[in-house]
Amino acid sequence: MAKKVSITQRRSIIKRPQDQKRTIKALGLGKIDRTVEKEMTPQLAGMIKKVQHLVEVKEL
Repeated sequence: MAKKVSITQRRSIIKRPQDQKRTIKALGLGKIDRTVEKEMTPQLAGMIKKVQHLVEVKEL
């Protein structure tokens, strides 16, 4: 069974590069303190790494 993670946006995407804004939207975030739960995949790990300075990740 795949690991699940909780991803919470902690910082704003204002004045961030366009690719980081798109990554946040693709994760299902967009507002500070919004949280989503997803199954960890290599693709998701890459997206989290790209915006790690904007989000907080917890394993479930």
